[in-house]
Amino acid sequence: MLAVLAGGSVTEVAREVGVARQTLSSWVSRYRESGLGGLVDRSRRPHSSPSQMPAKVEVLVCELRRQHPRWGPVRLAHEAGRRGIDPPPSRMGVYRALKRHGLIEPGAGRRRKVFRRWQREAPMELWQLDIVGGVLLADGREVKVVTGVDDHSRFCVIAKAVVRATGRAVCLAFTEALRAFGAPGEVLTDNGKQFTARFGHGGEVLFDRICRDNAIVHRLTQPRSPTTTGKVERFHQSMRRELLDGAGPFEDLAAFQAELDAWVEHYNTARPHQSLDMAVPADRFTPVSPAERELLPLRLPAILTAQPDPAPAMDDAPDDAAADAGAAAPERRKSSNEGMPVAERPMRPAAWSGGPVEFDRVVPASGNLGVAGKQFWLGPAHAGQMITFWADVNVIHLLVGGVRLKSLRSHLSTTDLARLFADGGRPAGPSPLPQAENDAVVEVERTVNKHGAVSLAGRYLLAAEILGGRRATVRIEEKTLMFLDPDTRQLLRTRPNPLIWAKCLQLRGARPAGPPPIPQRSPITVQRRANSFGVIMVARQTVSLGRLYVGRVVTVHVSDTTLTIDLDEGPRTVHRTTDLPVRNVKAHRPRKVDHVS
Repeated sequence: MLAVLAGGSVTEVAREVGVARQTLSSWVSRYRESGLGGLVDRSRRPHSSPSQMPAKVEVLVCELRRQHPRWGPVRLAHEAGRRGIDPPPSRMGVYRALKRHGLIEPGAGRRRKVFRRWQREAPMELWQLDIVGGVLLADGREVKVVTGVDDHSRFCVIAKAVVRATGRAVCLAFTEALRAFGAPGEVLTDNGKQFTARFGHGGEVLFDRICRDNAIVHRLTQPRSPTTTGKVERFHQSMRRELLDGAGPFEDLAAFQAELDAWVEHYNTARPHQSLDMAVPADRFTPVSPAERELLPLRLPAILTAQPDPAPAMDDAPDDAAADAGAAAPERRKSSNEGMPVAERPMRPAAWSGGPVEFDRVVPASGNLGVAGKQFWLGPAHAGQMITFWADVNVIHLLVGGVRLKSLRSHLSTTDLARLFADGGRPAGPSPLPQAENDAVVEVERTVNKHGAVSLAGRYLLAAEILGGRRATVRIEEKTLMFLDPDTRQLLRTRPNPLIWAKCLQLRGARPAGPPPIPQRSPITVQRRANSFGVIMVARQTVSLGRLYVGRVVTVHVSDTTLTIDLDEGPRTVHRTTDLPVRNVKAHRPRKVDHVS
């Protein structure tokens, strides 16, 4: 600058010192106007900013933030618009105002996981249900809350406080919501034992029965997948932040329920929801119409609608989903008893009196259904379907809607059947196998090949791989093939008959059929090898034979009440102390011990 004042050219001096010509010219002008003080750095702030937030709006935003510390920029911008600010401030404008006044703590943005969002197209298509805890009463007890939200509108349909979230308590809360809003098309829950026996005995719990009776599709999440029910989980977060975090222990259950009802009313009708474009859930929720409710009235189990005798409160009921499953077992042909007075309805027998038993099970997501220690593969395509079992000690039939899927040799004992009957079973009707005329049944003798198939009428038909190499009697009916043991006539396998009946009558070695296979009522004969102490185990019951029998194989005849053991000195009979079925028939092979010199 001094070089320019001494007579140098601005362009040449700027080129020599390496600055822009305009910059050097402005320095000279400011020095001539204000002297050395004019060279101090000046603010670059514009003289005016038409888009800046007005002061009164900034004050309103800051006051709302101080009153509601959990409101973010989106909610504050929406609330400013509701209070008459037109146009409302932008989200980033509110954020910058809060940042200027120190009301928000700016932090480095974190990378968030991206989840695939989904939402049903209309209300009452899907409800999400769950249970949340962590609410304390003044006496120290913890309260659970049964919650449910509509997937489309985020409307809270269930918010019921209970001391213990038993299956019965959850179902009572669910039925209250059904009476208030009608039945949704589907419900989505996790795998809690109040909602399903998917990871238990595989039967039907009370919640499943309510859904089935009212044509509600019950969907389950995958294990360890809380994001699937993300809407109800987000509802729990809002409830904790806005209701529970700022409140101390509640006086009692009724006081907490009153506070919860008031907050739910505000949540549904006054609180804007960010995922709904700041609309309230009540604006997008519509319950089932009265006309549709008259067309499809609710059907609730008698255990929930009957007036019980004076007993402990619902919240003190035992936390046992299996008890709910027994109470919830559906009764076949129930429609024929509907409308009858309770006193005139046929009573279910209190105990199993023998004969076949029917019971229902729901197929889990894996498609592998377990009953009494054995698995029945149905495939994931049947997941969620209700399977009816027709079972006795001889054969098990699996049916869907009265249509037989498959028939298998039974592994059940009389003790198993009695237990299944007590766990919601019922006396079975006639066998689902087609009843053929006496002259329409023939038998042939065949040897099962190594692949488990037999040759009939020029075709190889599968019997079972486990029967490979055995001689079997094939009982041929018009629709069914039965593979029997030729000596005991015990049923081994049942298959559908794909053959033309005229060809069946022309089979080599065909003869009129004998009597059909009958259940074996005689004791089961098994073999056991005594251990190094002379002890054997049958159906989890240990029997000491003495060291004389160490390592020897003995024969045991197992009945429902006794064990008869064939010994050198004669048969020995002991009373049974367990009611478990026999799983293994043959004695185990002794281990080979390698001797090291």
